[in-house]
Amino acid sequence: MIPSIPNLDDYGITPHNGFLPAELPLEILPDPYYNKWEGIVASLQALLLSKRLRGVIEGLPVLSTARLRRASEWRRAYSLLAFMTNAYIWGGDRPSERVPAPISIPLLSVCSHLEVPPLATYAAVCLWNFKPLFPEEYIDNLENLSTLTTFTGSLDESWFYLISVAIEARGGPTIPLMLNAIAAARVYDSITVTQCLHSFAERLDDLGSLLQRMYENCDSHVFYHRIRPFLAGSKNMGDAGLPNGVIYEDGSGQETFRQYGGGSNAQSSLVQFFDIVLGVEHRPTGETRPASSRSEDGTAPPSRHNFIQDMRSYMPGPHRRFLEHVSRIANIREYVESHRPDRALVIAYDACLAMLRALRDKHIQMVSRYIIVKSRESRSHSRSLSPRAAPQPMNIASASSKKQSEEDSCSGRRKLKGTGGTALIPFLKQARDETGEPAIDAWARRLLSNGPGEGRFATLGKVDEQANGEMQIMGLAGTWAMDDSEGGLCHW
Repeated sequence: MIPSIPNLDDYGITPHNGFLPAELPLEILPDPYYNKWEGIVASLQALLLSKRLRGVIEGLPVLSTARLRRASEWRRAYSLLAFMTNAYIWGGDRPSERVPAPISIPLLSVCSHLEVPPLATYAAVCLWNFKPLFPEEYIDNLENLSTLTTFTGSLDESWFYLISVAIEARGGPTIPLMLNAIAAARVYDSITVTQCLHSFAERLDDLGSLLQRMYENCDSHVFYHRIRPFLAGSKNMGDAGLPNGVIYEDGSGQETFRQYGGGSNAQSSLVQFFDIVLGVEHRPTGETRPASSRSEDGTAPPSRHNFIQDMRSYMPGPHRRFLEHVSRIANIREYVESHRPDRALVIAYDACLAMLRALRDKHIQMVSRYIIVKSRESRSHSRSLSPRAAPQPMNIASASSKKQSEEDSCSGRRKLKGTGGTALIPFLKQARDETGEPAIDAWARRLLSNGPGEGRFATLGKVDEQANGEMQIMGLAGTWAMDDSEGGLCHW
């Protein structure tokens, strides 16, 4: 029996705003019982600045989650507790490897209810952390959005989150659009499938333009040194001071270390939806494409364990199950494969791949500006500091600079880690290149291929990107190469 097309209501998804909640996020929990949580988060920046946050949190009573009623209250509680948790871990001179019971016990309860991990995920800082300035206006307009909570209180941090919120809102209508395309393919309605793909490609192009607005109000220095450290997880963070991960105190006395990746845009269900409906296959980072990556019927082979698959465990449970449902019914790639003579259909499908690849290209360029360049500046600055200079707090930013400087002196290279604890540039480039692989038209496949091909064919890449994946950046002082192993801003 063919699986049914999913009902969006069953997964907490709306036709207009997609994975953003149907009910706007609460600005405050209505029960005064939770005022202590609200008070700490309202004063988060002052408590971090005065280094009193940890003491205040340790003095909290352990509050019950039994008074949380509506779904919006559970989401607000999660966002509050997640911000407090990451601030507690990374808000001192050295990271804390223990999260105290006053926040860990209610956090674990809320996470069990919402099916999310106990730290600041994409859902905590983006999906459930915004408000419209004017409720009657659309929330896909950046000029109508504001954050509810930030670690730093800076415009830069708010803008960083709100870019993702606006992308989620503007990309939301593509969900029913592409489900309609899947339904049309089932009845061999090529005209409808082609029209849906046209609209999808245009919207992907629009999202790329929206992503580039990041540069308007998010300064790369502020992001690298002030915002990014608070978004780090506890996985692969030995250099940053968490070699074993974090213990969440639950009162049992039997707690063990846990490790989680930090907040990341790879945790966006929307972007993974794009890949699924187009049949884009992602392999474990570093694994090359096999000689034949398509099954005999033209469909993409089953997904294997890789970083993108791992990120689904950081999504709210209903969203994760929605992606699993869509994976079982996705048929667009197979349909286009079996209708190659329909040039309009093939071109529309390949245009979607080109737009999605371009979106990932823009993100890689953003990563180089916000992370790679800032990392090198930081290393250069650290070499010139006086021995009497004030010590830096230990976190992902200082650890990256220190470790890289040590290995540079030995002529070594290391993989600068992102907030999720993974070397991200190899992942991001591979994800981008894999996006073009399902292209149907032979010319489009060459255009979307990033690998070295036959000399008579052009390849699509950044103007300054070499066939081996290295990038050369032109500057006033000449050129420098971007290491293929350096870190990332977030994942797409």
